[in-house]
Amino acid sequence: KEAIVLPINPPSIPGLGTTGGMEFWLQAQGDTSIQQFQDILQQYLAKVRQRPELTRITATFDANSQQMLVDVDRAKAETLGVPVQDVYNTVQILFGSLYVSQFNKFSRLWQVILQAEPEFRLKPDDLDNLYVRSDAGKMVPLKALVTTRYVTGPDIVTRFNNFPAIKITADAAPGFSTGEGIATMEAVAEEVLPEGFGYAWSGQSFEEKKSGGTSFVVFIFGLIMVFLILAAQYEKWSLPAGVLLAVPFAIFGAIVAIWLRGQENNIYFQIGLTMLIALAAKNAILIFEFAVLNREAGKSPLDAALTAARERLRPIVMTSFAFILGCVPLAIATGAAANSRHSIGTGVIGGMLAATVIAVFFIPMFYWLIESFTEKVGRKPAAPLSGTEPPDLPPPTPGPGGGATVTPAPHGKHEGD
Repeated sequence: KEAIVLPINPPSIPGLGTTGGMEFWLQAQGDTSIQQFQDILQQYLAKVRQRPELTRITATFDANSQQMLVDVDRAKAETLGVPVQDVYNTVQILFGSLYVSQFNKFSRLWQVILQAEPEFRLKPDDLDNLYVRSDAGKMVPLKALVTTRYVTGPDIVTRFNNFPAIKITADAAPGFSTGEGIATMEAVAEEVLPEGFGYAWSGQSFEEKKSGGTSFVVFIFGLIMVFLILAAQYEKWSLPAGVLLAVPFAIFGAIVAIWLRGQENNIYFQIGLTMLIALAAKNAILIFEFAVLNREAGKSPLDAALTAARERLRPIVMTSFAFILGCVPLAIATGAAANSRHSIGTGVIGGMLAATVIAVFFIPMFYWLIESFTEKVGRKPAAPLSGTEPPDLPPPTPGPGGGATVTPAPHGKHEGD
């Protein structure tokens, strides 16, 4: 009746940790007693449970659990000719366990572990049924050599990174990300823990800290890849920059969408942002491609951009809204893994709406500005062939038959008609 039952989610990645959520290890890195360790744990838990970013904070360590201590009368054991080591071995093997050998069978390797049957090691009185062989070969009852008494102490003292450690598990509260939860637990540890104590992470939390920020690197590399591909396609460095100017609109729409639904900026949402690079650039590419063709046909940058926008508006709207409607089931999914689908679906829908409804009015302007600027910068005055300005020549006079007469050029040079 005194048991504490804790339902705990398994890790979302099987094998990566023992529980879901965050796994935090409080470490005693100096010379400290178990009772002092317990006091520091209670101070830390009292502080961290006041923070709204965390929920379901648990630690199973208890330094005051009831234990039975077996005292061995060493003098009496020596008098009866019983080695003290044999007394400890008997208690360890029968009440604990001992690995003694292994064997092969059914193409598998099996371990041989020696241990008393459960019904013979349940009560303290079961110690009275054990015997130890003396040096004379006689069987001496164990109860003649040991006495028992109850004490308090920890059930088990675990170690992490070679330090005595206590594992604390926690989950991020609704509306907060695991990154915020990790930062909160570290901030409280820096505030509460005295000298000689530290902390570490394991499981998914350790991997999350180690790989933190990589999603931003992936996003940047996505932008670079799109830029280089478009630069090779257009054979210009300026136009790809104009295409990528549509991406901020998509990011803005995605952030607004998850904010309106009260969702977190988690890894699934960041995957959706990476997808939006290509999805937002697709609309800009459709307009830029036709604007380039119109420009090659002799139109001005402004006319080329406006004509392309009018010609590609319907295909852009049709393809974009078809994709948006296809993502609606993700945004309203139910059942297992529904939260991850909500993050991806909501972010992509919000980003595509912004890229379609808002960015489509700015993309032609981006093309016009970039094309006008590059033409203005790239226009250079023609240089004279001889390095000096040519002399002013009189206009040719009509000759017989409608031709032009040849006018002598200065310094003995002649120019033909």
